[in-house]
Amino acid sequence: MNANLYDLFERHFPDALEQPFLIVPHASAVSYGDLAAMSARMAHALTAAGCTPGDRVAVQVDKHWHVLALYLACLRAGLVYLPLNTAYQKSELAYFFADAKPRVIVCNNDHLGIVAALGGDATVLTIEEAVDRARTCEAGFATVHRAPDDLATILYTSGTTGRSKGAMITHRNLASNATTLVDAWGFTRDDVLLHALPIFHVHGLFVATHCALLAGARMVWLPKFDAHEVVSLLPRATVMMGVPTFYTRLLSDPTFTRDSCASIRLFISGSAPLLAETFEAFAERTGHAILERYGMTEAGMITSNPLSGARVGGTVGKPLHGIDVRIVDDRGEAAGPGVIGAVQVRGPNIFAGYWQMPDKTREEFTVDGYFKTGDVGEWVPDAPAHGYLRLVGRAKDLIICGGLNVYPKEIEERIDQMDGVVESAVVAMPDPDFGEVVAAFVVRKPGCSLSGTDIIKRLKAEIAAFKVPKRVEFADALPRNAMGKVQKAALREKLVEGRR
Repeated sequence: MNANLYDLFERHFPDALEQPFLIVPHASAVSYGDLAAMSARMAHALTAAGCTPGDRVAVQVDKHWHVLALYLACLRAGLVYLPLNTAYQKSELAYFFADAKPRVIVCNNDHLGIVAALGGDATVLTIEEAVDRARTCEAGFATVHRAPDDLATILYTSGTTGRSKGAMITHRNLASNATTLVDAWGFTRDDVLLHALPIFHVHGLFVATHCALLAGARMVWLPKFDAHEVVSLLPRATVMMGVPTFYTRLLSDPTFTRDSCASIRLFISGSAPLLAETFEAFAERTGHAILERYGMTEAGMITSNPLSGARVGGTVGKPLHGIDVRIVDDRGEAAGPGVIGAVQVRGPNIFAGYWQMPDKTREEFTVDGYFKTGDVGEWVPDAPAHGYLRLVGRAKDLIICGGLNVYPKEIEERIDQMDGVVESAVVAMPDPDFGEVVAAFVVRKPGCSLSGTDIIKRLKAEIAAFKVPKRVEFADALPRNAMGKVQKAALREKLVEGRR
């Protein structure tokens, strides 16, 4: 049997391929037949460009349905899809291209010059050029046979050492997680998913899109999240997925009422912690308890609050079917309810390892096959959330800004290289809209006139905007413990005190 993920999707397409798959406001609907034909044409175009099974295709393009067709084309042709955040800048792209060595790179027209200069031997196309090439190709394509453990995609996640790691995700990983989520969240062909997420990471590309495809459902397809537009479109949907920022912005819109979401059966939140006050305010305004779940790039979805049963704010529910989750103490022994420890996971959803980093891969797995998530949590001991997972922190100082991961070391290394800087420390600063934003503490050499504005300006030219500090504080020295380690908790507390 062909384990290619596209083959699984295709078996669940509705019999009537003219059924809409994407409902695009102010544009024509895209049917399942349209998607199948365009993905076939693009698969032919990629093959004609020299791609063979296992080759990487890097994509840094604004959200458009053709990008979804391109992703499916890569699956059909046995290629490895490499989505890249549209905010990534020159130095970041240079690293990804050199590391992954893509055969084809697809980009926005306004980035063509930069990408072409960095692409090496790759064929570089704008999305418009890719579509033009596809339109001359046949609308049928024999899906390439893939084994369950063949790679489907590589997603880069920032590393604590500053070097990004490419998480290798297989057809089995994606198929098992999608099948589990459709069942756990009750997706059917009657569902209409409101999709306002970006499609360069797990949440928007895999979790949302895969649920719709595997259920033969439809999606309302928005290029970005706009609270007022979302409110106007909610009556056309039955499910909405979003990051916590989406829900705080909806609550800030006076037109968002209980009546406006009367057709919705399920609101799902993830990619960042949902504040308890947001959960409670949303329930009071709408009567809906947001379903919060827990996942990560290397594992897809891991736990979820229940579809039927108590959804408890501040928790991420129980392990999904077929996924083992354990919490271990400092001795590596299983921790009981109410005991905080390291979260480890095992299951068919867990990635195959880090691209070209075998030592790092071995380091991140236990001898019995559990992946060390780097998150810290506990099993809730008390009803109604008994046995639910509550996350209490991140062992690796990860900052999650609006659902996007930021590792401090990457920013610290760039600041430390600036003339006049002795050292720096980057921490999370609470933000009512994004959950967390980046803040930096910087120690300057005597006589250095470097300002916070200077630092921010330089970083904006080098890295994605969501990684750039929103606040820069200068200090004579960074607080350290007896072992010389910077006490980032003290720096975070200083930021909180400064906001009181």
